[in-house]
Amino acid sequence: MLDELKKEAADLSEKIVKIGEYLKIMDQKKRIGELQQKSQAADLWKDPSRAKALLQELKNLEKRAEEWERLKNQSEEFNLLFSMAQEEDEPGLKGEIENLKKQAASLELTALLSGEYDQNNAILAINAGAGGTDAQDWAQILLRMYTRWAESKEYKVEIPEISYGEEAGIKGATLLISGPYAYGYLKCEKGIHRLVRISPFSSEGKRHTSFASVEVIPEITEEIEVVINPVDLRIDTYRASGPGGQHVNKTDSAVRITHIPTGIVAQSQSDRSQQANREAAMKVLKARLYEQLLAERKEKIEELRGEKRAIEWGSQIRSYVFQPYTLVKDHRTGVEIGNVQAVIDGEIDPFMEAILRKGGG
Repeated sequence: MLDELKKEAADLSEKIVKIGEYLKIMDQKKRIGELQQKSQAADLWKDPSRAKALLQELKNLEKRAEEWERLKNQSEEFNLLFSMAQEEDEPGLKGEIENLKKQAASLELTALLSGEYDQNNAILAINAGAGGTDAQDWAQILLRMYTRWAESKEYKVEIPEISYGEEAGIKGATLLISGPYAYGYLKCEKGIHRLVRISPFSSEGKRHTSFASVEVIPEITEEIEVVINPVDLRIDTYRASGPGGQHVNKTDSAVRITHIPTGIVAQSQSDRSQQANREAAMKVLKARLYEQLLAERKEKIEELRGEKRAIEWGSQIRSYVFQPYTLVKDHRTGVEIGNVQAVIDGEIDPFMEAILRKGGG
């Protein structure tokens, strides 16, 4: 058994080296050096947005390189221990190698996040679908789920836009989730989420099916140019309000920006500062305009290729069943989890990992 563990440790070391090659760690270290040099420039903060983007990229690259270096060093130490190990050391060594394998699997997963915008922050929109008050309550449960997930990753969560239901829940909400590879992970969540449960809003005690849609787009960075003519914008201010019409504040600090040529609207009411809300709304507007531009390009290519697809609500990606049994099933990968409460508490990594390993998202 000890010989098997020794071989497993050696294979794991080889795998970690390959992960480093796939991640292009040497190229990343070179880029880290370049960014560190730029970060020392005297005029760095003349352009605050570019400075923040530079420092964020540096932080992300340093974190990934440090994780790989730590894993590689641990692996080398383990191989040394295994070379001197005795049979009685076997239980402890087995636990150590299992822990190392989990860390390697996590780092390997980040290697799959190589899309053009995967490292960007994410803008996630939730909208209640068919199902009335139940659907609005379901949308609020999803809002909580994604907030919990983001917090577990130590990501920053802002909610610039939210519309409350008349009786309960929300009609819709927009979240800005900031952190390394937020979009890379969350892009897997785009689609229709279906809830099956006994409705708490009905006295009949029957099962009820509700739907909510989730849309995910990357936040646009300074490197991506989105030209917006100020003349094309209509900016309205209003008083932010919460459930039941209760005012969050007594000034017209909430901001709604409409891009007149496209009709795209973005709004923010989360901050007491009108300027802060305006900046948050512009972030969302730029991202939505860029997403539309990409969609139009894709549609044009499909038209030239002779492809035709039905225009519909979207695909049902996952079902959350509370009665008569408990099960969350992802219809794209077949991954199933029986602990529904854990899932709606934010434990959705298994679904994301399965999609990323499958090459979807």
